[in-house]
Amino acid sequence: MSAPLRIGITLGDVNGIGPEIALRAAVRRGWPAAVRFVLVGSEPLVKAQAQALRLRLPGGRVSIWDPDPSLAPAWKPGRLRADASRAADAWIRAAVAACLDGRLDAMVTAPICKEGFQKAGIHVPGHTELLAELTGTRRYAMMLFGGPLRVVLATRHLPLADVARKLKKADVFEAIRITGEALPWLGCRGGRIGVCGLNPHAGDGGAIGREEITTIAPGLRAARRAGFNAVGPVPADVIFHQAVRGEFDAVVAMYHDQGLGPLKMLAFETGVNVTLGLPIVRTSPDHGTAFDIAGRGRANPSSMVEAVRQAIALARRRNPWRRP
Repeated sequence: MSAPLRIGITLGDVNGIGPEIALRAAVRRGWPAAVRFVLVGSEPLVKAQAQALRLRLPGGRVSIWDPDPSLAPAWKPGRLRADASRAADAWIRAAVAACLDGRLDAMVTAPICKEGFQKAGIHVPGHTELLAELTGTRRYAMMLFGGPLRVVLATRHLPLADVARKLKKADVFEAIRITGEALPWLGCRGGRIGVCGLNPHAGDGGAIGREEITTIAPGLRAARRAGFNAVGPVPADVIFHQAVRGEFDAVVAMYHDQGLGPLKMLAFETGVNVTLGLPIVRTSPDHGTAFDIAGRGRANPSSMVEAVRQAIALARRRNPWRRP
């Protein structure tokens, strides 16, 4: 009999919907019998939220692990608090360490509050960059799943005014390369990658911007020389329709909203973020803390359920970035 698969779920910002959706996802019926869930966070807080929101208490295949009970963040639904962010940071760090040393087989992260992290003196742009730092990863990317789409971003959290100036040939090449490396892990062997243009009509041959000529096409050519099946640059108002029809297994978008707008239109409640390039498995729901509905028992766990489902699938396959 094979060993159980241990999936850690960090609770994120406890004043958002993280603990609620983590509980709802973990205790739902239908998970494979060999899967065990570890909620990484405050045990008293999990139990208090379960009681207040009339959710099933963890038990059986679901356990709670509090790496540092002294943190004990207060539960103040909808409030931005530094103690909640300090606890969320500690739980992420503990889960990463447990994945690296084999105590966990994958981690799923509930949403954090970036403003809260800044307030707590934790200066990281977000989960992705923190996880890369903790695992010593230099090449990494966000891949977002939603319905029939898989989207990787060449740039992440940049103001739109900075994208054209900061986008480099190397960014395009790396986004294509890491996508190509990931596709077999995701079950797509010989996958075809569509690459977005940056400007309307992909620049129209330079008439509406030259980034396609000076930056994106050279990155594409380098990726094709390296053996990746990449096509483009394709106008962004066309490429997602083509991907939905099955012409591409993944799309590389040049900036955040270019990729996430179409994806969230199709799968707002079920989108999933997978961090590529890490030596561990990490997924997350593709939404934020939802402070406005926190503590009301109204949070939809669908995206968390999908994130858990992806984590289970990926943990069962060979991670191309796992170190010996």
